[in-house]
Amino acid sequence: MINYHNKKFRLKRTSNNAETDIETVFIYKQEGNIVTSTYEGNQIIKGHLLGLVNENGVIEMRYHQINSNGKLMTGVCKSTPETLANGKIRLHEIWQWTCGNQSKGNSILEEI
Repeated sequence: MINYHNKKFRLKRTSNNAETDIETVFIYKQEGNIVTSTYEGNQIIKGHLLGLVNENGVIEMRYHQINSNGKLMTGVCKSTPETLANGKIRLHEIWQWTCGNQSKGNSILEEI
């Protein structure tokens, strides 16, 4: 199992309907198979995620965040890891808002 504890990630690419961008930094913590993260940057005042990681490092998570308009946004995400040649982790994410228009999207995060 991949250990995400104390790893930091930054967005590399995302869908147009996302609120995160390249200024958003995610700080991960892990205890056993429970993963949490705090994140903020640009349009995100404060965000949190909570998830379960399986033996392959795939994270099933829920997230909530407050955007720069003061609106609370929520969603679900499946994050699949890829180990890069330099040993860093790239996360391929498929997500969906559970509020608002409930649209779907894809993102790529890379460990910094």
